[in-house]
Amino acid sequence: MKNKKNKLEGFQRKYLRGLAHKTKPVVFIGQKGITETLNRSINDALTAHELIKIRYIDFKEKEKKTEIAETIEKTHGCEMVGMIGHTAIFYRQHPEEEKRRITVPSR
Repeated sequence: MKNKKNKLEGFQRKYLRGLAHKTKPVVFIGQKGITETLNRSINDALTAHELIKIRYIDFKEKEKKTEIAETIEKTHGCEMVGMIGHTAIFYRQHPEEEKRRITVPSR
Protein backbone atom coordinates (compact mmCIF):
# COMPACT_ATOMS: atom_id res chain seq x y z
CA MET A 1 0.00 0.00 0.00
CA LYS A 2 1.97 2.98 -1.26
CA ASN A 3 -0.47 5.70 -0.25
CA LYS A 4 -3.94 6.09 1.23
CA LYS A 5 -5.57 6.16 -2.22
CA ASN A 6 -4.47 2.61 -3.11
CA LYS A 7 -6.92 0.04 -1.87
CA LEU A 8 -5.55 -3.32 -0.81
CA GLU A 9 -6.03 -6.13 -3.31
CA GLY A 10 -7.56 -9.51 -2.45
CA PHE A 11 -4.26 -11.37 -2.02
CA GLN A 12 -2.96 -8.58 0.24
CA ARG A 13 -6.09 -8.73 2.42
CA LYS A 14 -5.71 -12.51 2.64
CA TYR A 15 -2.07 -12.13 3.70
CA LEU A 16 -3.02 -9.61 6.41
CA ARG A 17 -5.89 -11.81 7.68
CA GLY A 18 -3.36 -14.62 8.00
CA LEU A 19 -1.07 -12.41 10.09
CA ALA A 20 -3.98 -11.30 12.27
CA HIS A 21 -5.16 -14.87 12.89
CA LYS A 22 -2.87 -15.41 15.87
CA THR A 23 -3.45 -11.98 17.45
CA LYS A 24 -6.02 -11.04 20.07
CA PRO A 25 -8.43 -8.08 19.85
CA VAL A 26 -6.85 -4.90 21.23
CA VAL A 27 -9.91 -2.62 21.14
CA PHE A 28 -13.45 -3.44 22.24
CA ILE A 29 -16.55 -1.54 21.12
CA GLY A 30 -19.22 -1.53 23.83
CA GLN A 31 -22.70 -0.09 24.17
CA LYS A 32 -21.58 3.54 23.79
CA GLY A 33 -20.29 2.85 20.27
CA ILE A 34 -17.64 5.18 18.87
CA THR A 35 -16.47 7.69 21.47
CA GLU A 36 -13.51 10.07 21.69
CA THR A 37 -11.71 7.62 23.99
CA LEU A 38 -12.38 4.72 21.62
CA ASN A 39 -11.04 6.76 18.67
CA ARG A 40 -7.88 7.54 20.64
CA SER A 41 -7.45 3.84 21.49
CA ILE A 42 -7.92 2.79 17.86
CA ASN A 43 -5.45 5.40 16.62
CA ASP A 44 -2.84 4.43 19.23
CA ALA A 45 -3.27 0.72 18.44
CA LEU A 46 -2.96 1.27 14.67
CA THR A 47 0.16 3.38 15.15
CA ALA A 48 1.74 0.79 17.45
CA HIS A 49 0.73 -2.40 15.61
CA GLU A 50 -0.45 -1.43 12.07
CA LEU A 51 -2.72 -4.50 12.07
CA ILE A 52 -5.35 -4.72 14.81
CA LYS A 53 -8.46 -6.64 15.74
CA ILE A 54 -11.51 -4.84 17.10
CA ARG A 55 -14.17 -6.83 18.93
CA TYR A 56 -17.82 -5.78 18.97
CA ILE A 57 -19.31 -6.43 22.41
CA ASP A 58 -22.82 -5.01 22.01
CA PHE A 59 -23.39 -4.56 18.30
CA LYS A 60 -24.40 -7.94 16.95
CA GLU A 61 -26.30 -6.85 13.79
CA LYS A 62 -24.21 -7.07 10.62
CA GLU A 63 -25.46 -3.72 9.28
CA LYS A 64 -24.46 -1.89 12.47
CA LYS A 65 -21.02 -3.56 12.56
CA THR A 66 -20.44 -2.61 8.91
CA GLU A 67 -21.54 0.97 9.58
CA ILE A 68 -19.14 1.29 12.53
CA ALA A 69 -16.31 -0.29 10.47
CA GLU A 70 -16.83 2.26 7.67
CA THR A 71 -16.72 5.09 10.22
CA ILE A 72 -13.46 3.71 11.64
CA GLU A 73 -11.97 3.47 8.12
CA LYS A 74 -12.85 7.10 7.31
CA THR A 75 -11.79 8.48 10.69
CA HIS A 76 -8.44 6.70 10.93
CA GLY A 77 -7.39 6.30 7.28
CA CYS A 78 -7.21 2.53 7.71
CA GLU A 79 -8.75 -0.34 5.80
CA MET A 80 -10.83 -3.24 7.05
CA VAL A 81 -9.24 -6.44 5.75
CA GLY A 82 -11.85 -8.79 7.16
CA MET A 83 -14.64 -9.42 9.62
CA ILE A 84 -15.11 -12.78 11.27
CA GLY A 85 -18.10 -13.03 13.58
CA HIS A 86 -17.96 -10.08 15.96
CA THR A 87 -14.30 -9.26 15.28
CA ALA A 88 -13.07 -6.88 12.59
CA ILE A 89 -9.47 -6.64 11.36
CA PHE A 90 -8.04 -3.25 10.34
CA TYR A 91 -4.73 -2.30 8.74
CA ARG A 92 -2.99 1.06 8.44
CA GLN A 93 0.59 1.32 7.29
CA HIS A 94 2.84 3.26 9.68
CA PRO A 95 3.66 6.69 8.20
CA GLU A 96 7.36 6.39 9.08
CA GLU A 97 9.07 3.80 6.89
CA GLU A 98 11.66 2.73 9.48
CA LYS A 99 8.93 1.98 12.05
CA ARG A 100 6.86 -0.29 9.79
CA ARG A 101 6.45 -3.82 11.12
CA ILE A 102 4.49 -5.33 8.25
CA THR A 103 5.53 -5.61 4.62
CA VAL A 104 2.46 -6.13 2.49
CA PRO A 105 3.34 -8.23 -0.55
CA SER A 106 2.90 -6.74 -4.00
CA ARG A 107 2.58 -8.90 -7.11
